[in-house]
Amino acid sequence: MITGELKSKIDRVWDAFWSGGISNPLEVIEQITYLLFIKRLDDLHTREENKANRLGKPMDRRTFPEGRDEQGRKYDDLRWSNFKSAAPAEMFEIVGERVFPFLRTLGGDGSTYSHHMKDARFTIPNPALLSRVVDMLDDIDMDQRDTKGDLYEYMLSKIATAGHNGQFRTPRHIIQLMVEMTAPMPSDEICDPACGTAGFLVQAGEYVRRTHPDTLFDAGQRKHFHESMFHGFDFDGTMLRIGSMNMLLHGVENPDIRYRDSLAENVSNESEKYSLILANPPFAGSLDYESTSKDLQRVVKTKKTELLFLALFLRLLKPGGRAAVIVPDGVLFGATKAHKELRRMLVEDQKLDAVVRLPGGAFRPYAGVSTAILLFTKTNSGGTDNVWFYEVTADGWSLDDKRSPLLPPEKLGPVPDVALAEDEHAKNNLPDALARWLQRDSDELQRARTEQSFCVPKADIVEQGYDLSLNCYKEVVHEQVEHRSPLAILANLERLESEIQQRMADLKAMLG
Repeated sequence: MITGELKSKIDRVWDAFWSGGISNPLEVIEQITYLLFIKRLDDLHTREENKANRLGKPMDRRTFPEGRDEQGRKYDDLRWSNFKSAAPAEMFEIVGERVFPFLRTLGGDGSTYSHHMKDARFTIPNPALLSRVVDMLDDIDMDQRDTKGDLYEYMLSKIATAGHNGQFRTPRHIIQLMVEMTAPMPSDEICDPACGTAGFLVQAGEYVRRTHPDTLFDAGQRKHFHESMFHGFDFDGTMLRIGSMNMLLHGVENPDIRYRDSLAENVSNESEKYSLILANPPFAGSLDYESTSKDLQRVVKTKKTELLFLALFLRLLKPGGRAAVIVPDGVLFGATKAHKELRRMLVEDQKLDAVVRLPGGAFRPYAGVSTAILLFTKTNSGGTDNVWFYEVTADGWSLDDKRSPLLPPEKLGPVPDVALAEDEHAKNNLPDALARWLQRDSDELQRARTEQSFCVPKADIVEQGYDLSLNCYKEVVHEQVEHRSPLAILANLERLESEIQQRMADLKAMLG
């Protein structure tokens, strides 16, 4: 976990960017991303130098050329370990006029990182700020994967707290819940077709490291983990750079993070390629038929992006593959022909596993739309038996625009470090949701529909026209009120009438 000291350093640099005129948090992250990449290049070069010295041989692979450029300047000056000690003005000139142009010429190593650096722009406004950021990053032990991963995660969280571009960031605890529920395996090929900052892919990688610690000791498994396990698509260049660096700093050497307009391009060459899809795609409304992939139109005839993404997930998954994806509530009960047909396909043609309803404030302050997590398995032959429903009423944070934590850090998320007390469940339902999900084929089948989770047989869903909204099946407990019989009520009325008559008689007698 990131320390308070490190947080305060980043906060100070963040404030310096803002006071220096860079107010877009994405631009701040992007500039820091470039600097981290420059530092990585120097680390790689140093590693090769040390290897060559140990073996007494020339370097196999040089990141920085030997000798001098056309102006007689040493290429060694471009290395982080050299320019970090320069005076601020000299450092500013080296980085802006020499290092960044050098970045744009890279690509020979074939990595996803160098590919996304070809459009690198240097926008840090002054030498003092650059010097300060370089000093901060140099102080961090980048040999520790957890440290640099936490550093980058904290910076990414500031995209959300800054109030800009929050749509790119799904809350980390929601991502963790979805990853825990799908339980990625070392053999999986995982895809997020709208990856943004690659939060789902990062969390899946961390899950595999934690639950299968021997994975990276096997050469074949290690190669798969670093080169063919993680796939992310986006059509925003900034997001691709940030997502790639997020993966790198979490210890994935060369993931498949690339440009793709997932709804517009033909996906036939990607069809049935992935075993796990984790995604929270943007639901922007409608697309023109002309700009929509014909592959997807063959699955479901619609312009609605939320339905097109579901159709895409079904195309990308291989048989037996599973998915956990966030959808707006309208997908669950929409009345159009396309809505109903897609739900019918999930229930009848595939295996719909679960619907997890999220609280309305889960994506505040950026969106108040109600959402749910759909979990399903691609079978192409049906298999839906019972669908598990869970209503998350509290996710550990306040549901207003502030989204303040309701519990200490060690009690947040779906797998808290410290077990929750019984009364704390009302503030964080996620551990309970995960525990009940694991019992969905046993104890959960016996739960009444008045409870927070329950199972609904396929036949009931078919009878409701494939409506998947939780309220369609949830039963409300009405307070039991004891009613007296009509005879008892009449007897009571007779007594009251008798008492009134007696009091009237007494009053007359008093008045004489």
